[in-house]
Parts: sequence; C-alpha cells; structure tokens
Amino acid sequence: MDNLSIGEIRKLFSAFLTLLKFDILRNCIYTLFLSKRNEVLMEEKMATEYTERKRWLFFGLPFTFTKYTIGENIITVNTGLFRKVENDCYMYKVQDVELITSLAERLLGVGTIVCHTGDTTHPRLEIVHIKNAKEIKNFILEASEEARMKRRTLSTFDIGAQPDDMTGGDWDE
Repeated sequence: MDNLSIGEIRKLFSAFLTLLKFDILRNCIYTLFLSKRNEVLMEEKMATEYTERKRWLFFGLPFTFTKYTIGENIITVNTGLFRKVENDCYMYKVQDVELITSLAERLLGVGTIVCHTGDTTHPRLEIVHIKNAKEIKNFILEASEEARMKRRTLSTFDIGAQPDDMTGGDWDE
C-alpha cells in the first residue's frame, strides 16, 4: 500500500466501482429474472389440476374408491367400485370453502375440505381425508372467485322461497 501512487489508487478504485456496478447490475437482472420466473410458476400453478384420493385415517392410505379431481372450472367426485357415481360442481357455484382437520388428520397430513355451493344435488360438497388440503382449499377459493368474475355471476343463497310464497297478499296487485 505504501508503494502505490495516487494514479494507481484511482485505477484500483475505478475498477472496484466497475465491479460493484457489475455486481449491482447482475443482482438486478437476477432479481428481475426470478420475479418473472415466479410469475410464470404461479400461472402454471393456477393452470394445474389436482387429483386426490380419499384416504383412510388408518395410516392415511388411499384404499378407497373415491377420487377427487379439482380443475379450474369444475370439481368432480368419482365414487364406487361396482356402482360408479360421478358428481360435478362448477367452480362458479362454490360460495364458501372450509378446511377441517382433526387431530388424527393433522398427524397423518390429511384434511377435509367442505365446499358450500349453490349446487342443487350437493349443496355441501365434502372432499374427505385428502393430502395437500390447505393448498387445494386455497386453489378452490381463487378458482371459484375467478370463475365468478369470468361469468359475471353474483354469489346467491337459496332462502327457501317457494313459488306458492309469491301468490296472495299484496303481491297480486
């Protein structure tokens, strides 16, 4: 250090600044690349479809004949071995989603998702004892909101009104 002239110190300092600028530039490019990559991964994740099987609470093994398929627009429940039943519910009909995990389910890493829907056949759709329950619940919430926005539908509830309730009284005028 004692033998360096002021000119050499300036050269070293400018080289250091150049490297520092390069490092900052590299970090900026790396950060932009990662953020773009994360956006692509999130879009791919939203475009995925989940397929899960109902599991026994005994060791969490999938030895049942119930299969759940959760896509962007529809939830499908296939049940049965000899008598197959397929039940579908459109995502835009899902009004509320609930995640229920008992102590045994938490120990085994499974959960139960309850979808409160406007579907006439199954107003309470249960997706029972599945892996990745929290991730799937969040997917259903986001996909149902997106489906309602695409269809421009309003979340409505069945208040139990019958056609006979509208006749008589002041309604006939």
